[in-house]
Amino acid sequence: MAATIREKQIAALKRMLNLNVNPSRTNTTEPVWKVLIYDRFGQDIISPLLSVRELRDMGVTLHLLLHSDRDPIQDVPAIYFVMPTEENIQRISQDLEHQLYESYYLNFISAVSRQRLEDLASAALQSNAVTNISKVFDQYLNFITLEDDMFTIRHQDRSAISYYTINRGDVRDTEMEEIMGIIVNSLFSVFVTLGTVPIIRCPRGNAAEMVAEKLDKKLRENLRDARNSLFTTDSIQSGQVSFQRPLLVILDRNMDLATPLHHTWTYQALAHDVLDLKLNQVVIEETTETHSASPSGARPKKKTKTYDLNPKDKFWSQQKGSPFPTVAEAVQSELESYRASEDEVKRLKSAMGLEGEDDSAISMLSDNTAKITSAVSSLPELLERKRVIDMHTNVASAILDNIKERKLDIYFEMEEKLMSKSSLDKSLLDMINDPDAGQAEDKMRLFIIFYICGQSMTDVEFDQYASALEAQGCNLAPLYYVKRWKAYTKMASAPNMYAGGGTKTVSMFSKLMSQGSEFVMEGVKNLVVKRHNLPVTKVVDSLMEIKSSQETDDYRYFDPKMLRVTDASSIPRNRTPFQEAMVFVVGGGNYIEYQNLVDYVRGKAGSSSKRITYGCSELLNAQQFLRQLSQLGQETH
Repeated sequence: MAATIREKQIAALKRMLNLNVNPSRTNTTEPVWKVLIYDRFGQDIISPLLSVRELRDMGVTLHLLLHSDRDPIQDVPAIYFVMPTEENIQRISQDLEHQLYESYYLNFISAVSRQRLEDLASAALQSNAVTNISKVFDQYLNFITLEDDMFTIRHQDRSAISYYTINRGDVRDTEMEEIMGIIVNSLFSVFVTLGTVPIIRCPRGNAAEMVAEKLDKKLRENLRDARNSLFTTDSIQSGQVSFQRPLLVILDRNMDLATPLHHTWTYQALAHDVLDLKLNQVVIEETTETHSASPSGARPKKKTKTYDLNPKDKFWSQQKGSPFPTVAEAVQSELESYRASEDEVKRLKSAMGLEGEDDSAISMLSDNTAKITSAVSSLPELLERKRVIDMHTNVASAILDNIKERKLDIYFEMEEKLMSKSSLDKSLLDMINDPDAGQAEDKMRLFIIFYICGQSMTDVEFDQYASALEAQGCNLAPLYYVKRWKAYTKMASAPNMYAGGGTKTVSMFSKLMSQGSEFVMEGVKNLVVKRHNLPVTKVVDSLMEIKSSQETDDYRYFDPKMLRVTDASSIPRNRTPFQEAMVFVVGGGNYIEYQNLVDYVRGKAGSSSKRITYGCSELLNAQQFLRQLSQLGQETH
């Protein structure tokens, strides 16, 4: 099967770090030592994909930010990986003037304009450094890949393309053009990297349609220029001649405002919701015990720890989509199996005379010494296993603390019932008025979901809920915006948009209730989520499988390979179900929708050949999305 977007982007970065030559597998010579200079955008693209160790293996001895103070390093080539902004071009020109490096390999994240290239050329002439510039490349890597099947456009400066920015009442046409341009350039980069030209579908009359039209035009222009087309040789060189093209579904966040606010129950989505998982990293505040010698009343010290949660971690890959109690049980059983081998670790350490040594120092032992004794090979492996278990124990414990403190299990269960039109065990007002039930923000999220998914309510009822929320310290601004949004949006199809959801409670695992467990799950419900498709997944299903549905029948159809476009209805359409699709949400996405699509593909009979990639203009958790709704509400009220 064709390589994933993550594999393709890693391969492109490795080629770039190898001075834009494909790394050969047979070549075992020492890599060329080099310096990597990136801006914040470049840093965000590289950090989820390549570790410091992998960079070192590629010969990168130093990696520095472009706008930091850097000392000259002679006899070393420098690889630049930056956006083609005016500010960056000026800084590169300064570097040329100060003769910081021996040779310069300039790689621009997205295509550099002719004007900027001329500015750079004249700076090189003035500095007498033309011969030092070895290569200038447009890399078309202007997107951040977080999973094999997930990407986002940007992390830095993402407010420029946020839901708030697109939906502001006073947004000007020129600003809108600029926002759409940023999104289209990134999507174009994605398809250049994949080496395929998609068939594009989108709804009418919103930001998604604007993106689809612009992307179709950009792809069409590139294909027409046969000499410089970016899509002719790549796929043939990489040996991937696929006879079926992928489907690109571009959607607008406004089609579903309930899912981004939904309390969640799976590991990865919870890490994003309560711990603000960013670029596959999570930061946790850990309380360190203070010694008894300290003065009474001294506060326990807090230190922050950063953990990488990426696809290279097998436990994370297996469990990220599992309900939280399942994850807690898996961590517990991993911990127990490790404890069984702990004696073995002690024995190996003493056999090597390393009893007092730090674990990380031992993990660094090279493979050459491994041949000397079997102890060396098994010890770093066991210690790495311990590091992963400790990390997941800490992450899961931090999530569990939040679940207990904010009663997230009850919120999740209530929202699933609201979205699937089941009856509630406890009235919504009781939940809002309960001072112990979560934070003000949790109550606001619950009510907005009730307001979007429930039956229509009178103004009197609305005001009753609003005053109850206000009494609990809620900011009502998001509510004013959602009320206006609901009035404008075609909500005819809303009643069955979330059908099929729900939860059932099963008895808690005996393992986790035992006193020896790391996780005291007492009082937390063990909820099993019923499989159901969210609105985004339903749309993708009907478009991929060529099903007729009320929502998607009037979606627009673009085929950039059709040279003449006369009437959209006359385009010969693909009639066979698609094997590969990409969903892109303009206005922000989340791990809940991503996980729902992953589950949908897994649940398809004979879906081993089907693949769906999820992309979004920015990755938002509920708190960040609520903040944007609040800004919009303040403008309208």
